[in-house]
Amino acid sequence: MKHKAGFVNIIGNPNVGKSTLMNAFVGEKLSIITSKAQTTRHRILGIVNGEDFQILFSDTPGILKPAYELQTSMMGFVKSAFEDADVLIYMVEIGEKELKDEIFFEKIKTTSVPVLLLINKIDKSTQEEVEEKVIYWKEKVPNAEVYVISALEKFNVDGLFDRIVELLPESPAFYPKDQLTDKPERFFINEAIREKILMHYKKEIPYSVEVETEEFIESDKIIRIRSVIMVERETQKGIIIGHKGAALKRVGVEARKDLEKFFDKKIHLELYVKVNKDWRSDKRQLRRFGYND
Repeated sequence: MKHKAGFVNIIGNPNVGKSTLMNAFVGEKLSIITSKAQTTRHRILGIVNGEDFQILFSDTPGILKPAYELQTSMMGFVKSAFEDADVLIYMVEIGEKELKDEIFFEKIKTTSVPVLLLINKIDKSTQEEVEEKVIYWKEKVPNAEVYVISALEKFNVDGLFDRIVELLPESPAFYPKDQLTDKPERFFINEAIREKILMHYKKEIPYSVEVETEEFIESDKIIRIRSVIMVERETQKGIIIGHKGAALKRVGVEARKDLEKFFDKKIHLELYVKVNKDWRSDKRQLRRFGYND
């Protein structure tokens, strides 16, 4: 039996549904999903295995013009997605008309790898508008196959998956067949905590936060975790903790519930908050957090 394997990399503007789509393909919650833009900071690999195929889906940060060093690093992850793609997924939502970076857009139109252009969130549109958008994007990106989907409702996702398998090159598997992702356990702990911060805090606070897990001790019945929430300012520390620690407690309780589902084991989670001044603009700190590799 011939075996297929390859990298299927998902790119697009912030908040178009890239993480929702990858999680739908993988069947696990690997990427943060919130209504806020810029929730994905890293390139996250989700592995889907079949008897005769292995798909390496990559969720990438939403494309933007960088304003500080962290965002520059995030766009580096997007650039790498062009370099090793066997299939490129360019995702747009029903109302948008352009990519926020013209250089990336030109790369999509001139790449030699197959491009699948997905018009997402069609559940929020009319049939007439969907038909107009299909014509628009076929003219705009003539080298792409255009699909209309709803990642949230899983509409047309199975048909899209079958087409991806058809496009994969013949290759042995890159990873063991029982592996779900290339990220370590601590990465998903950090992301679970960061997701709750994105959900419950406003303005600049969620974007000023990084999470680092300092302790992960697993026994037969329980995993004990100690994680630190880094902020850039003393005032942000007070906001994260909240009155009598109530805000921080809510983050901890909700993250613990998600982690118990993810690890299928009881979790004891301790959270602390520290000030790490201007970490988003510090290249040394960014390397420490896995950005400027």
